[in-house]
Amino acid sequence: MARGSEAELARLAAQVSSCRRCPRLVAWREQVAREPRAAFAAQDYWARPLPGFGDPRARAVILGLAPAAHGGNRTGRIFTGDRSGDFLFAALARCGFANQPTSSHRNDGLRVSDVWITAAVRCAPPANRPTAAEREACLPWSVRELQLHGNASVILCLGAFAWDAALRLIAVLGGDGQTPPPRPRPRFAHGAEAIAGPYVLLGSYHPSQQNTFTGRLTGEMMDAILMRLRELAQRR
Repeated sequence: MARGSEAELARLAAQVSSCRRCPRLVAWREQVAREPRAAFAAQDYWARPLPGFGDPRARAVILGLAPAAHGGNRTGRIFTGDRSGDFLFAALARCGFANQPTSSHRNDGLRVSDVWITAAVRCAPPANRPTAAEREACLPWSVRELQLHGNASVILCLGAFAWDAALRLIAVLGGDGQTPPPRPRPRFAHGAEAIAGPYVLLGSYHPSQQNTFTGRLTGEMMDAILMRLRELAQRR
């Protein structure tokens, strides 16, 4: 696999940020910026697609669903400025992947090590529900992103949508016939592991409020998944 430079990743980020492939998502992300929540009324929303961010030499990729309308779509960084991100970055800090437990804006001093954080869909979708077609439209960005991370060997999928997107992504990357898709198709579950081409997929419930507020996903569960992520990345 190719290994990309920081300059190549920066060029990809600029290309992602200017994408307007999906009319429904473009309209929604911009409408949200025009009609912000009262708490954010004085802020300028990013209102564009979000590139991934993190360690260019990462051995692990964390794949989410899509930016939150008033989170990443506002701040310009995935999982930043929303409750899901609060939960995730606190866990990343506890497990040694992040230098601080909070992620509030793009210039808040956050640094992560050995992980790259991205999403299957790069624009905030209405009701947090992107379509399969929108996932496919974003797929080339994810393909190129993964190609530029030649050290990466493990993908942590936050939720079933990300799990399915990762399987599709790896199938496209292995389209030369050298990487057959796994059979039977691996099923998503919290803690699920599957070999897919040169990668290990690791499943986790998404750190949404629906999961964290109900106790379906606890801090201890998230920590265990992240420590398993580290273990798998160090093995390969």
